[in-house]
Amino acid sequence: MAHSLNRLTDSTLRKSTFYTVGNTKLFDGGGLYLHVQKAGQYWRMKYRIHGKERLLSIGKYPQVTLSQARAERDEARRLVSQGIDPVQQRRQQEQQRRAEVDNSLMGVSLEWLEHVHKPGVAANTARRNEQRLHRHVFPALGRTPIADIEPPAILNLLQSLADRPETASRIKVLLSMVFRYGVGAGYVSRDPTQDLKGLTPTPKRNHFAAQVKPDDLVPVLTAMDGYQGAPETTVALQLLPLVLLRPYDLRNLQWDQVDVSARQIELPATKNGDPLVVPLSDQALALLERIEPLSRHRSRYVFPGARSAARPMSENTLGAALRNLGFSGKQTAHGFRATARTMLVERLGYPVELVEMQLAHSVRDVHGRAYNRTQWFDERTRMMQQWADYLDQLKAGGGNVVSIGAASG
Repeated sequence: MAHSLNRLTDSTLRKSTFYTVGNTKLFDGGGLYLHVQKAGQYWRMKYRIHGKERLLSIGKYPQVTLSQARAERDEARRLVSQGIDPVQQRRQQEQQRRAEVDNSLMGVSLEWLEHVHKPGVAANTARRNEQRLHRHVFPALGRTPIADIEPPAILNLLQSLADRPETASRIKVLLSMVFRYGVGAGYVSRDPTQDLKGLTPTPKRNHFAAQVKPDDLVPVLTAMDGYQGAPETTVALQLLPLVLLRPYDLRNLQWDQVDVSARQIELPATKNGDPLVVPLSDQALALLERIEPLSRHRSRYVFPGARSAARPMSENTLGAALRNLGFSGKQTAHGFRATARTMLVERLGYPVELVEMQLAHSVRDVHGRAYNRTQWFDERTRMMQQWADYLDQLKAGGGNVVSIGAASG
């Protein structure tokens, strides 16, 4: 009986290829056989249950060995003897496995990333956050059903990152967003990260280095005007303090977002997800006109990458240029926004709400409603022109100029 069940040998299987035996079936007994085809050798098992003949796929040889195929056959025969269909059971197990994956923290996180996070933030931000989840969260909690995760488990995870408080803080924020998505999607009833307030350290915020005094800003502006580098880098560097965009938005600026006749840049979405209209001063327009013949005919980006015009300028380019000019730790590309916010209010007398709106920060009226990004456009147009004029006056030695905005408004 044993021989009738185990007719094949490893030696026979190794010699039985499509080119030696053709398209054939090699039977081992008990319904198990190896189907030799040109595409490969596949284990199959025939069996009958409830009066019907069924076929169970076991796997490909030699990835599934003879002994493994026999073990699968014996288990299938045991199930049939109990009135259980092996194919049906496999489907149910697969459905259960998929449900467990879908309902796990990893499954819900990936669903949130794909449907909510990636469409709503910059590509680099989404990529970094996905990497954080894969690196710090999924190894510890990824396979756990999201509904089973309680505050202590999250606290243990965050405490394992105690030497990296900034990372721990970001992970906590990401998890909160995933849980809030899970609440809305019906995976979980609440956000357990809310129970951890005060239990995790608040990281120190590293502000972007910025010069906020006229005498300290002049050397930066002068050095940028004299920068000897690629034309795209030179123009982008000089445009930074004139348009006050985040470096990411400037690097990714596309020509179809620039309207020279209307003297404005129109971004469909900034970091906060809101659109932004940026009035262009004479000085900013001149810089864009200077770079247009060099980039518009070869790229959709105003500042294409050095290696490929199909991609925007590298995220390290502007920072490296400022470091090369000697301003490491003194002025960053992002820091020009802090420079303008301080000096437009303190030196030129503009309302902080107007400046904040131009920086694409959240600004609300007395009723708590967010202002539309196209509001106060005339006022912002005057402000951006006077700001550009003020920077020119600083470079020309007129650092004592004050309250241009207040006098003109």
